[in-house]
Formats: sequence, C-alpha cells, structure tokens
Amino acid sequence: MDFATWLMEVSQRTNRSLAGRRIYLDAQPGTSLPAPAELGAWGLVPATTEQEADLVYPRIPKASHLSAAEKIDDAAAHMPVTALLAKELAAAGTLSGLRIALSLIIEPKTAVLARRLAEAGAEVGIYCHAHECHEEVARELRQEGFFVEADSSWTPAEEKEGSLALLDGLKPHIIVDDGANISRLMVMERPRLLEGFIGVSEETTSGVRAFEAMERDGALPFPVIAVNDSALKTSFDNRHGTGETCVTTMQRLLGAHCFCGRHVVVFGFGPVGQGFAERVRALGAPVTVVERDPRPALRALYAGFAVATAEEALPEADIVVSATGVRHTLASGLLELCKEGAVLSVIGGISLEVALDEVKAQGGSWGRGAVAPLVLPSGKRLRLLAEGNGVNYATGPGNPQEIMDLSFAVQLAAVAQLAREGTGLPNEVLRLSAGEDWHLAHLALAARGITLDEEEGPMVADWRQTRYEDGEEGGER
Repeated sequence: MDFATWLMEVSQRTNRSLAGRRIYLDAQPGTSLPAPAELGAWGLVPATTEQEADLVYPRIPKASHLSAAEKIDDAAAHMPVTALLAKELAAAGTLSGLRIALSLIIEPKTAVLARRLAEAGAEVGIYCHAHECHEEVARELRQEGFFVEADSSWTPAEEKEGSLALLDGLKPHIIVDDGANISRLMVMERPRLLEGFIGVSEETTSGVRAFEAMERDGALPFPVIAVNDSALKTSFDNRHGTGETCVTTMQRLLGAHCFCGRHVVVFGFGPVGQGFAERVRALGAPVTVVERDPRPALRALYAGFAVATAEEALPEADIVVSATGVRHTLASGLLELCKEGAVLSVIGGISLEVALDEVKAQGGSWGRGAVAPLVLPSGKRLRLLAEGNGVNYATGPGNPQEIMDLSFAVQLAAVAQLAREGTGLPNEVLRLSAGEDWHLAHLALAARGITLDEEEGPMVADWRQTRYEDGEEGGER
C-alpha cells in the first residue's frame, strides 16, 4: 500500500473528510510512510498513538454495503452541527409551517438536511438535475413522504418540467438553491408564485454571481442570502470538500497514481482550485495555474505554483481542470490547443464549463460515461470525465459528510434568517453576519469536544489609549 492509493480508498469508501483528522503512521517493516508535506496538503494531523487516532496508515476501512436508509443514517451520524442547529430551530418554532424547496444534489447528506428541516417543522420538497440524482436515495425520500422531483434518466426538457412541477406543487416560501437555476426559472416562468415568497438561500459561487447580475439589472424580486460567501462554507466546502473529493474521484477513474509526474493545468485559483492544486502537487504533479484575476494569480504564485496564460499552458498539459464555475471556460478554440489524449475534468461544477455545445456545433462529438472520448472538430481526441459535469458528484460520492455538515448548517442558519426577517429584508444579495459564522464554528468545535479560551472584553478597550500613555520609558513626556 502506498499513500496515493490509501487516500483514494479511504476517501471513496467512507465519504469521510480527511482534513482535520488525526492519523497514526504504523511504521511496520516494509511500510513506506508519507512525508509531512503530503500529510499537510490533506489537512491530516499526526497522532502519537493509535488509540488517539481517527485513522491508521496504511490500514483501509472495509467497504460497506448499506441500504439507502442506512447511508442516510450513517451520514446523519457524522453531521452533528446540522442536528444541533435544527434542534434549536425546532424548539423556537422558527420554520413551523413553512414550505421549503431544495434544489440540490440528491444523495445521503442532502437527505439528512431534508429530514432536519422536516423535524424543525417545515414541509420539504426536493428537485435535482439528472446527473446529480442518486436514485436509491430519491426512492427512499419518497417513501419517507417527501415531495421529490428527480430522475437520473431525464432529458434537459424533462429536467425543466420537473423543476416546474416542484414549484407548482409545493408553492415554496423559501428555496435552497444550487446555481440559482430553479429560482431564476420561477422568476421567468412562474411569477405568480412570488406572492408570499420569502427568499432564497444560495449554495454556490456561480449562483451568487447570477443573483448579483439580477440585482444589477434591477430584476431581483426577493432577498438572497449568499451561503457560499460564509467563511464556514467557502473555507471548508470548497477548499477541503471539493478540493479533496475531486482529486480522489479522478484517481478512482484514472488510477491511483494518475497525477504522479503528470502536468496538471488548473483554471481558476479560488478555494476549489487552490484545494485541488495543493493536493495533486502533494501526489507528484507539476501544476500550472491559469487565472484572469491578478489577485488569485498572485496568491498562486506565492503558493509556489507556475502561473501562465491558457495558450502557454495547454499544449503541455496532461490533465486540464476547470475550477471556475464560469460557462465556456474551456472554449472550443482552447480545447484545440490541448495535446492528443489530454484529460479534461470539471470541478467548478456548472453546465458547459467545457464548451461541449460549441464542439457539437462545429462537428465534434463525445461519448457517454465516466471516462469518454471527446473528438474535436479537427479530429483531435481528448478524454472527458463525467461528461463535463462536476466530477466528484456526477461520478463519485460528492463532498465528505463532515464538510457538508458545515455547509448545511450555514444553509439552516440562512433559512432561519429568511424565516425570521424575510419580509423586512431588501431585495439584494446578502451575507450572514460574522456572529452567525462564529456561532456555527463554536458548535462545530463543541461537537468535536474542543473548547477555546474565551475572549475577555474588546480587543481595543479604549481607542484613545496610545503607546504614549502606556508607560514611563521613552524619555521626556
């Protein structure tokens, strides 16, 4: 067993986060131990004894064969912050009687969120896109009485029909959205449902951008809370959740050592791109970052990555990853710069980051499946992962349970704010307060048995107090 294979197996079998977990390195004869830099890139903390460790290297947990209900229960056992916050909301009656629509990936962790919302008194309906639907979980949610509109075999037209069916059937007060898709559909095609509608809690960077564009155009008819901009969401979900599971899912598809010595080009150095780049570098990949924004480009440079233009980087790339959440990041002209056989993967997660529509319009084609040929108009053949969808959720287990616990706790906090204050909030893109982030972080640490020294008083007791008043040294006064 080697470290790359161990990482892949533990992550993919358990859907547990490696970041923040204590690992005991069992130095048995013949065992090659990972270097500190490798451990650090994954957020693993060395433990001095096996008894205090969460994981033991190179021991791999056995694969579990659970029913959908058991998978949901297992996820719930590792999502304590969501449970604690839902209990608070249930006791206060904050969500009682509200109709809440979830437009999220249907998998065990989302099912936990649905259950928690229902336990807090809400009526919950769920929609997801075809490539995001875990059928066994969708069936289980239906059996538990949830209003579910989802089918992994849907065409794009059927996806739209499913979205409208959920809106028409549930008539939601609040939408928890992922990409702003169902909310924008409601504005454009079901404006009558805006009467009595409270607002949206948005999960993703791309969705927040869409709502900000609506606000600039004066077309945003409700308040939106940008969950994605919460420190507890972006810092963990994007960097540690997506950054980790996209790596290990790609390992499963391409081989545990697919990054070793392979030149990887990462488009976008936001939290997702950074988390991904740091991890594949630890697995032996030289990484080049392509960024249009000079600020993250400078961060990438200072983090030790090469920074280049797409035209400079793509001809030498073995693996090309889009982490931007921007449509047509990899336009057809850029794809033609790639060398024969290069791998394309999306980890940003919106439709058409790889411009497959342009490829098709110009006479190209691509196959179906987790790893499929992409034939460009020129005849050049590349390898496309997950048909251009987000690789970790379209062909893998999605973000780890502990990471989504934090994201969904932020979602609950945002939903609660909308429920309490929605009619008094402006029709703008809003953020949760720093105090709410502090509260959730406190709950997350408490759930792990960690306490902190509490701050005593303000850091600046009196702004008038300067160094000139603090002591006698320094000469005449």
